Amino acid sequence: MKRIGIRDVADRAGVSISTVSNALNRPHLVSAQLVDRVRSAADQLGYVPLQAAQQLRAGRSGLLGMTVINIANPFFADVVAGAEDAASAAGLRVLVGNSSDDAAKERDHLELFERVQVEGALVSPFGPVEPWLQRLRGRGIPVVLVDAVDDSGALPSVSFDDVAGGRLAAEHLLSTGRRRLAFVGAREEVRQVRERLQGAQLAVAAHPRATLETIWTHRTTSELGLAFGEQLAARSPADRPDGVVTSNDHLAIGLVHGLISRGVRVPEDIAVVGYDDIEFAAIAGVPLTSVRQPAREMGRTAAELLLARIGGAPDSARDDIVYQPELVVRASTGG
Repeated sequence: MKRIGIRDVADRAGVSISTVSNALNRPHLVSAQLVDRVRSAADQLGYVPLQAAQQLRAGRSGLLGMTVINIANPFFADVVAGAEDAASAAGLRVLVGNSSDDAAKERDHLELFERVQVEGALVSPFGPVEPWLQRLRGRGIPVVLVDAVDDSGALPSVSFDDVAGGRLAAEHLLSTGRRRLAFVGAREEVRQVRERLQGAQLAVAAHPRATLETIWTHRTTSELGLAFGEQLAARSPADRPDGVVTSNDHLAIGLVHGLISRGVRVPEDIAVVGYDDIEFAAIAGVPLTSVRQPAREMGRTAAELLLARIGGAPDSARDDIVYQPELVVRASTGG
């Protein structure tokens, strides 16, 4: 179907395009008769004004931009939902860019935010994005980091203490008598994963008899977790870990299935701790012990910080909100 535009309304009403624009947007500039004539033509044609164009003419887009590393991860889906809660309450909408673990896609999303003139940006960075964030700020678009911290101290942020989370997960396994631990994670270059490993290393270092093996994957999917579970199960009992910390719940759930499918008992032979405490963790075949992050609350808080900046809060008023981990113990570690 052809989209009905303002020219079609002008032709139907027998007036100029500028008259249609005035009749619909500034009716005080034309006669009441012309207003009725234009509106009647618009109704007959089913013409709907482009809201985005109207808002841009008024000096605002009505949009917040938001990038996330991978929205297939329920953690990021919940972060987005929290941001949308706060934005909706303020009469704004959220334009979401899913980077899918791809730095080039992430840059494309940030450039789009600049082109459509979003009123503010929430950024959960995957790659090096500093130049693009500077460009946004140079255009008067405030930025808040989500699930990240700005080392330069220039940007407000809402993040999670991942070092503490990794340490909490490993300490729990050690407290159950496990001593041969493994950390299974994807993409060492991602700060969150690197800090979770660092926390696990700190916990193991405090136990002289404990060891920590590091296993890297290229993605954080349950399918890869399944494959690694099968690989661990293929080792001799003396050569495989007796406790595993994963960088997210998808990996953990797949890993548990891989172990069980090859006859390795969870948690009797290998205990497993996930990360994020997604909804499915509690109802998995073996309910998963996991480090809980308040994802929806983090997204809502980040959006509220951004809205404060849009409302005129000084950019110098630095806000860094760091949430602390909570361990939820379930059957995968004997809970």
